[in-house]
Amino acid sequence: MLVSMAIRDVVLIDRLDLSFDNGLCVLTGETGAGKSILLDALGLALGSRADARLLRPGAERAVVSAVFEVPPGHSALALLAEQGLEPNGGLLVLRRTLGADGRSRGFINDQPVSIALLRDLGDSLIEVQGQFEQRGLLDGATHRGLLDAYADSARPTARPTARVAELWQAWRVALEARAEAERELEQSRRDEDFLRHAVSEFDTLQPRPGEAEALAEQRNLLQHREKLIDAMSEAVASLSGDGGTSGAEKALGSARRVLERAAGQAGGRLEGALAALDRAAAETEEALAQIQSLSADMELDPGRLEQVDERFFALKDLARKHGTEVDALADLRELLAARLAGIDSGVERLAELDRQDAAARDLYLAAAEELSQRRRDAAQTLDLAVNAELPPLKLEKAIFRTRVERLVEADWGAGGLDRIAFEAVTNPGAPPGPLGRIASGGELSRFLLALKVVLARVGPAKTLVFDEVDSGVGGATAHAVGERLARLAQDRQVLVVTHSPQVAARAAHHWRVRKEPEGERLATRVGQVSAEERREEIARMLSGAEVTDEARAAADRLMGAA
Repeated sequence: MLVSMAIRDVVLIDRLDLSFDNGLCVLTGETGAGKSILLDALGLALGSRADARLLRPGAERAVVSAVFEVPPGHSALALLAEQGLEPNGGLLVLRRTLGADGRSRGFINDQPVSIALLRDLGDSLIEVQGQFEQRGLLDGATHRGLLDAYADSARPTARPTARVAELWQAWRVALEARAEAERELEQSRRDEDFLRHAVSEFDTLQPRPGEAEALAEQRNLLQHREKLIDAMSEAVASLSGDGGTSGAEKALGSARRVLERAAGQAGGRLEGALAALDRAAAETEEALAQIQSLSADMELDPGRLEQVDERFFALKDLARKHGTEVDALADLRELLAARLAGIDSGVERLAELDRQDAAARDLYLAAAEELSQRRRDAAQTLDLAVNAELPPLKLEKAIFRTRVERLVEADWGAGGLDRIAFEAVTNPGAPPGPLGRIASGGELSRFLLALKVVLARVGPAKTLVFDEVDSGVGGATAHAVGERLARLAQDRQVLVVTHSPQVAARAAHHWRVRKEPEGERLATRVGQVSAEERREEIARMLSGAEVTDEARAAADRLMGAA
C-alpha cells in the first residue's frame, strides 16, 4: 500500500506531503489544476522516464519520495533480497531526484540503486491503468501468468504450471546429456587413428606409476659404477682383510674369545659386551654380503646403464608428447583406451540417451498439452466474465477475447506450449487486436477496469491507479464505474483521478487538487477534504462553477446511495 508521497519542485508543486489510506482514494479538481502532475511525480518515483521539463522553473533539483508498506511474502521482498536490501520496519521508500540537466538518480531506503531496479520494484508495488502502454495489463508478457493464476483461482489445489516447469527442466537435462554424448562420440571418431596409435605406444612401453623415480635412482647408481665398485672392494678388504681371515671379522672373533675366558670371573657383567660383539659380527657379515652382492651385479651387467637410459628417456619422450608427467602415463593410457572403447559403445549409449530424451519429451508434452487445455477452458470462462462487465461501462459493442496460440517447438519452454494475449474488438466486424491499440483515454481505462474487476484476486496485491477512467461518460455508466472501483477497493488500495461525481461519491478518502496564485506564479495545492467540503466538491462537480442548493441535494443523494 502507498503510505505517503513527498514532492519537491515538480512543475507547479514546490512542496507537497500527502498521506494515503487503504480503500478507494479519489483525487478531484478542476481541469488543469494539476492532477496529472501528481501522477507524473508518482511515475518518477516508480522509475518512469525522467524529463527535465518536470523540474519547477527556477529550481535546481526535483525530488519525489513514495513510501510503501510491504506485507510479508510480497514479491517486492524477493527483488530486494536479490540486491541485499530489506524494508525498514516493513516500510519501503522509493526516492528519485532530477536535476536541471535531465540526469536523475534512484534510491531505495536511502541506498543508491539503478533506475531499472526502481522501475522493477515499482511495477511490483503499484499498477497504473491506462497511463503507460507497456505496463500493467497492457504488458503482453504478463498475460500468460495472469490466465494461469485465474485458472488456479478456480482450482486452488491444482498447480500444473509447476509440474510443466519441472518436466521442461528434466527434458533439458536429457537433451544436454544426449548432445554431450554425441559431441564426445564425434570427437572420438575424428581422433580414432590417433587413439589407436597412442594406445599401441603405451602398450609397447607399459609405463608404471613410480617408475620414473626408480629409473632415476638406477641411472645415478650406474653412472658412478666404477667409483662404487672400487669403494666396495676397499670396504670388503677393510672388513675381511686381504686373505679373508683378518680385518674386522678377525678382530671381533679375537675380542670375543678373550672376553669369554674372563667371563667366569666377571659375575655375568660381561654378558652385554659379548652379546654386542655377536651382533657386530652378524652385522659385519650382513654388510659384507650386501656389498659383495651389489659388486657382483655391477660386474656381471656392464650394459645395464644403456638399458636404463633407453627406457628412462623413452618414458620422458612419451610424457612430453602427451603434455603430462611420467607418473601420469598409466592413467592417461586408461583414459585413451576408454575413449577408444567409447567409439564402439558410444553408438549404443547414444541410442539409450535418445530413448531417454524421447521419454522426457513425451512426459513434458503430455503435461503441457493438459496445461494448454486448462488454459483454453480458463480463457472461455475469463472471456465470458469480462464481456459481462463491458455493457454497463458503455462498452456494449466491445468484445474481449483471450487468444491461446500454439508456439512452434523451438519456442516451447518452462511456461508450456502457448502464447497468451488479451485482445479486444471495439467495432463490430473489425479483427481483434492488442488491448493497448483498441482505444485510448477513458475507453481503454474502462476496458482495463472490467478486466481488473474479474482478475481482482489474481496476482500480487498491488496499489491500483486509474487515470480518468470515467472520461467521457456520465449517468448510469459513471455509476457503474464507481461501483466497480469500490468493489476493487474492498481488499486493496485504489487511487482514482476522476471528474465524475458518481465515482467521487463512493470514495473512502477524498483529496481535492486546486491551483492557487502564489506571488507572481501559480502553485498546485492538494488537501484531504472534510465531510462538508466533500459535499461541496461533489456539488461543484455536478453543477460547475456555481454550486446550487439543487447540486448540494444531488450530492447528498449520491453520497447516501454510495
